[in-house]
Amino acid sequence: MIPWTLLDTAQIPNDGGELTLSQRGDEFPIKLAGKRGELMNSRVYNSEKVLSQLGCAHIKPHHDAHILVGGLGMGYTLAAALKAVNTQSQVTVAELVPDVVEWNQGPLGNCAGNPLQDPRTLVHIGDVKQLLTSRHPTFDAILLDVDNGPKGLTHSDNNLIYSEDGLKDIYDTLQPNGMLAIWSAGPDYLFTVRLKKIGFRVDTRNVQARPKKGSQHTIFLAKKL
Repeated sequence: MIPWTLLDTAQIPNDGGELTLSQRGDEFPIKLAGKRGELMNSRVYNSEKVLSQLGCAHIKPHHDAHILVGGLGMGYTLAAALKAVNTQSQVTVAELVPDVVEWNQGPLGNCAGNPLQDPRTLVHIGDVKQLLTSRHPTFDAILLDVDNGPKGLTHSDNNLIYSEDGLKDIYDTLQPNGMLAIWSAGPDYLFTVRLKKIGFRVDTRNVQARPKKGSQHTIFLAKKL
């Protein structure tokens, strides 16, 4: 069996822990150092793609959209968002860890088809929350794959995005009839209630990590009315 090769490590800002990027053949995992283990894998990305497909399904082909992707990861959500919109649209991707952007410009780039090279892509290195406080309708869709979903795994600060105040900021930043789509490792009834309280119309979908197999992930779809 081909051994794993450690390619790089990265520190998550604000004492969030250490990420590792490894490779074995054409497989790349990103892991959180310690007991929490693997966060993502280049062979397991179906639910990340479906996040964009569902989150952008309401956008008409002729509409020049502006999409926000929270969390670059391995680029699959970004790549699917770019595929879902026309050539005049813009997709902003926010990534907290600068090294993750560098990994996607290097060894991870081919996994998702090098979406960072697409001229429609704008990269924001920093917390996605920084783009969600304008209170001005800006985005046609906001696609969040931040941490583990509504309950932060790698950093407790991520919970702030999914708090009532954070969701209010997101609601105000969406265009009328805009869509908030959130990837989660599992269902969360109380989070659904919180979304509805803000004023979203909410639907949830269960999506497998790989096409027709693998663990079930949850995608929250919250439409601004």
